[in-house]
Amino acid sequence: MPLMDLSAFDRRAWPAGGTLDTWLTPDGWPLRRFRMGSGVRGRMLVVGGRGDMIEKYLEPVAHWAEQGWRVTTFDWRGQGGSGRMTDDPLLGHMTDFGALVGDLEAIYRASCDSRGPNVIVAHSMGGHLALRAMVEGAIKPDAAVLTAPMLGLKSAPIPESVAPWIAQAIGGAGLSGRAAWKDNPYSPFRAARLTHSAERFADDLWWRENTPDIALGAPSWGWIGEAYRSTRALERSPAVEKMRVPTLILAASADRLVSPAAINRVAARLPDVRLHTYGPEAAHEILREADGVRLDAFARIDSFLDERAPAA
Repeated sequence: MPLMDLSAFDRRAWPAGGTLDTWLTPDGWPLRRFRMGSGVRGRMLVVGGRGDMIEKYLEPVAHWAEQGWRVTTFDWRGQGGSGRMTDDPLLGHMTDFGALVGDLEAIYRASCDSRGPNVIVAHSMGGHLALRAMVEGAIKPDAAVLTAPMLGLKSAPIPESVAPWIAQAIGGAGLSGRAAWKDNPYSPFRAARLTHSAERFADDLWWRENTPDIALGAPSWGWIGEAYRSTRALERSPAVEKMRVPTLILAASADRLVSPAAINRVAARLPDVRLHTYGPEAAHEILREADGVRLDAFARIDSFLDERAPAA
């Protein structure tokens, strides 16, 4: 199917035809949710990364909704419009990713349809949690797409073998709930790590300024420690070789947030995987990159889904 013409798409407004609401998890936590599209093509769950909010994915959601997918996306527990884990509204705190896997399983089951196909597109931390949920058997979509999945963290200049122990020691010293660094959302270094698209980076800042209650800052040391623990446990799991959901992974060799080497190691063990790695033209946010990368990524994803999750 041809790519949707989004040249006139307003990334700073909610698209017509969608529904923004609150969905309760089985334990009663309110997750902010957005749904759009007819569903004649199938059901799709779009999953963001740490610190993300629904607003950053309105453009991809509109693209897939136009193709007939019933797209559901949401804000993770503890970020965006889904509450916080501490009294600090800017702190990204989480010490048990198992709770997030449980949320993902619940909202996936609420979003899927027995007629299929049901697919998941997940970014960064969301990519890690989606793969973990599939490896653990919590969800079994017809196909999965992971963009820059957090299968390992970049820790330079600290060696990746040392960084987990540092995070564990700081958390063990009673500082688990402290921010790991001082966050500056306007930093040019942050922009360079995320995307080469200046206009999409500006969109992120616009939403933060105009809807400040959805903004999130730096992660806590507790989050950092749990991210290392969960990614290392997933990579070491023998169940990775048994996870047979057809999976497309899009990565960036110049990614400065997640580890391309870890992505390569895990991808090599998956029995049904297609891996494409962009060069220096791509930063971390592949679906929010400049058009050269972004449109290529959409084309690869759409082709993969047409092949591996055809319409019923």
